[in-house]
Amino acid sequence: MSDLLQTLVQRAGPVDRPTWADFWDRLHERRLRGGEALAVLASLSTRTPDPATVASFLGSLADRAQPLPATWPGTVNPVGTGGGPATFNLTTAAVLVAAATGVRIVKTGSRGYSSRYGSIDILERLGIPTARSYAECEDHLDRFNVAFAGGFVYPVELTELARAVLPYGFKQVGRFVNLLGPFLAAVPAQRRLVGVSDRELLAPFGELAIDRPVWLVHNPLGIDELVSFTENTVRTGGAELTIGPGALGLTGRGTLADLRPAGADEDPAGHLLALLGGRGPEAAVESICLNAAAAAVASGLHADWAQAYGAAREAVAAGAALDLVERLRREVPAGV
Repeated sequence: MSDLLQTLVQRAGPVDRPTWADFWDRLHERRLRGGEALAVLASLSTRTPDPATVASFLGSLADRAQPLPATWPGTVNPVGTGGGPATFNLTTAAVLVAAATGVRIVKTGSRGYSSRYGSIDILERLGIPTARSYAECEDHLDRFNVAFAGGFVYPVELTELARAVLPYGFKQVGRFVNLLGPFLAAVPAQRRLVGVSDRELLAPFGELAIDRPVWLVHNPLGIDELVSFTENTVRTGGAELTIGPGALGLTGRGTLADLRPAGADEDPAGHLLALLGGRGPEAAVESICLNAAAAAVASGLHADWAQAYGAAREAVAAGAALDLVERLRREVPAGV
């Protein structure tokens, strides 16, 4: 048994950076023992390791990554850990509304892991291609205020790890990687707005956020976005803000049924477009605009939450979010 696997299985202490570096080297050179990659990933996903192990895991991958472009000023990367009750693609909808109000957004994401449609899946159905490079992201930011980054922002080691655990996939044993997705994407955004579904992750993620420009969002429903009809906690560095029913003019009315994803017999793109146009449950529209407001404040475009929320509501009412979708469909070239 390797030192890494033994430490993870026995919970003998944190795994340090050199040990992770050795694992990645052996993975790349195809020198792992039979089943080692599967055992490591399953162990990580069965129980979230200690914060020091998580930090060294991320650091070891950052050590191997190519240098990032200079930070894109005034940009925010809204992303969630997934998990929790099933909802429509709330973050993706909020990103489009926020961008329509002038917020500069770089959105990372993946295919569905805990849900039927992840952000990449819904973008495909909307007919919006993802950016294939940092240069394309910068171009899209300049033209549309939003860039949907493709898979190039994630460490290549994750692809190698996925191949090494075949015939199993990340849907079976990749919970740990999926949860860390918000921290694994290498984008030079000025701030990350990270939705956390599992309360147990708040402590380790809070430690990760200390040295990073990260805001954490959580609510008792276990949804990794802000929800209009429950109290939400936003951790902004050393401060903590609570936003709930009655704040910002929110009605506070609604249930999880109002946030439901498209049904099996529905078009998920059409479902999302209807909500972007304000056609649907009021709680869903309010939640979209609340998350758009969070992005606006996190980016620095607005300092006042009420002003940011009002701008988002106006963008929906005026059809600006739908107009942005049409521009992206028409003007962003499809990938090759």
